[in-house]
Amino acid sequence: MDLGLQGKRAFVSASSAGLGKACALSLAREGAEVWLNGRDEERLRRAADEIHEAVGRRPHIVPGDIDAAEGRAAALAACPVPDILICNSGGPKPGRMEQWDEAAWTEAVSAKMVSPILLIQSLIGDMRARGSGRIVVITSAMVKSPQLPMALSAGPRAGLTAFCKALAREVAGDGVTVNCLLPEKIDTDRLERMTRSLARLKGIDESAARAEMARSLPAGRFGRPEEVGDACAFLCSSRAGYITGQNLQLDGGAYAGLV
Repeated sequence: MDLGLQGKRAFVSASSAGLGKACALSLAREGAEVWLNGRDEERLRRAADEIHEAVGRRPHIVPGDIDAAEGRAAALAACPVPDILICNSGGPKPGRMEQWDEAAWTEAVSAKMVSPILLIQSLIGDMRARGSGRIVVITSAMVKSPQLPMALSAGPRAGLTAFCKALAREVAGDGVTVNCLLPEKIDTDRLERMTRSLARLKGIDESAARAEMARSLPAGRFGRPEEVGDACAFLCSSRAGYITGQNLQLDGGAYAGLV
């Protein structure tokens, strides 16, 4: 299936590793011109090398912290008129309610809700004027199935999801789609850290902790980063122009609700 992404310009935030890099790779495989972003320039260069080796074209790199105004300005300067915007960010560590003071909440809301909204606001006008655009925001399954240890992530991201839903209705008539991906237990470095934490908490080895986590999923396995990346590429494609305002869960069937 031709996704119609050849030559499209795609900016992917937080894409030096994990799900951001997976999305960038899938877009690059489909012929998109990709801009990688992250705070660690060396990791960005390694990610660019990996994508170059895989697809034969080297993505651009934009070092910078997208949570800061300077980082967003650098992104806009490097890729001022993207056809595709992928908003990604790492998740806060699980914790306990008594650990979260006002500063922790302020930081989480700024990074997980306000920063991506500001980036979207900076680009949505041009997309509407051109009559086309794709925005995909990577949030979390915790948006629909919140758990208190993950509240620092779920709370701000639920607010971001609400913004995306409202925006999608506003811009659909201009040919711009806005969708969210809600991943759960995808086999990335973050999952490895969570596995180590579970192993320490239960006094078991990491392989046993990993198996226990996988058994909690109806699919009986963790998701693969490329599955998230390919879902992202489809939502960005010309084939998905009638899909907007949606929250696509990639969770191996874990969500028990009907809608």
